[in-house]
Amino acid sequence: MTYIAPSALTRTLAEQARTLTYASLPEDVRAWARQCVLDYLACAVAGAHDDLTTILLDEMREQGGIAAATVVARGAKLPALSAALVNGAASHALDFDDVNLAMPGHPSVAILPGLLALAETRGASGADALTAFVAGYELQCRIGRVIAPGHYDMLGFHATATVGSFGAAAACAHLLGLDGDKFALALGIAGTQATGLKSMFGTMCKPLHAGKASYHGLLAARLAARGFTSRADVLECAQGFARTHSPDFHPERGMETPPNGWHIRNNLFKYHAACYMTHAPIEAARKLREQYSVTPAQVERIRLRIDEASDRICNIPAPRTGLEAKFSLRLTTAMGLAGVDTGRMSSYSETTTADPTLVTLRDKLEFEFRRDMPNTLAELEVLLTDGRRVTARHDSGVPMTDVAAQGARLEAKFAALVEQILGATRTQALIAAIRGMDAQPTVREVLGLAAG
Repeated sequence: MTYIAPSALTRTLAEQARTLTYASLPEDVRAWARQCVLDYLACAVAGAHDDLTTILLDEMREQGGIAAATVVARGAKLPALSAALVNGAASHALDFDDVNLAMPGHPSVAILPGLLALAETRGASGADALTAFVAGYELQCRIGRVIAPGHYDMLGFHATATVGSFGAAAACAHLLGLDGDKFALALGIAGTQATGLKSMFGTMCKPLHAGKASYHGLLAARLAARGFTSRADVLECAQGFARTHSPDFHPERGMETPPNGWHIRNNLFKYHAACYMTHAPIEAARKLREQYSVTPAQVERIRLRIDEASDRICNIPAPRTGLEAKFSLRLTTAMGLAGVDTGRMSSYSETTTADPTLVTLRDKLEFEFRRDMPNTLAELEVLLTDGRRVTARHDSGVPMTDVAAQGARLEAKFAALVEQILGATRTQALIAAIRGMDAQPTVREVLGLAAG
């Protein structure tokens, strides 16, 4: 760990991000970055026709401007800032996008919508876009560590919106080639815009957070490039971001070497289209169903042991809409026990929330909220009608180590989400283009295929 004076935090992190080069990226880190792009576009295409996306697209069209950046899967172009907002919200609409617990939040949907819009308008290469993405990714995770855990856990800020704004600004500043002063000022401009509340989970505002983070970051970098002023010490200054947004301020954590050497190597991809804190209970429920052939009719009582933070994040007791279902530990656990495909978008609907079998299972679940458990661990105990007690546990916070196997699983997820919208031929062409993104002279081929 490198000692860093608290007064130099913003500039130190900015310089670290600014000087990152493509040549310095290990090959597996490049692969992780491509996989993040693949997963982001899968989620953006799948969420492109969600009601919230349509509302935002209609609003941005009405505002007008130079149509320069692709709106994913809508066959439209908008000004870069508007495209960042719409694509960012679309990619988070299904809550199916990736997670990093260092933020803690959703890293790719905060960065990539604005970064790719900027790269498209500037004709930037695939390698340059990937490098800028990693620069922003690492910086936002480091900032997340600096203000953890109080920023998210205690005060209720949604880090995807707040910390993500810094990541988006750093990525866009990197692509623009800003010098050290302007790079730090871009972070200042991002910091004064950064907001987003966890109390909005289960509403259209949560996906809006991702779009706004990307919008704020892109705007910050562009304004800094034009000479707009801010503070170059936004993170650490009196009444700056850290001291107004968290009871915790640990600048040294921002310089710690993360597990596995890079924060992006700890990226967690989602294979259930719900809040990430529901994933461990879902997986535990699936294990019980498969190992013991548990059926809903056999279930007498369910007990879920889980970190107490889940109670504040995803414990809607009786969801009525598909969006609310994504934040209901009770219902998603019931879905896992009943064999419902939690990776399908159509599984989260008013029909599902009203299903009598699921509602009965949902209401049999009791909680044991714990302070001594990781927030990615779940232990499930089910009492069966024949008197047996069966148990399972799962930790959803462990990243895959086989990057190739992860890529294959993500391509399968991509195809499942995208083929029904873009068709099989275009879907496979888009997968191939992202695989070869490092060699693409511009990102426009990728975005053209994603346009629909």
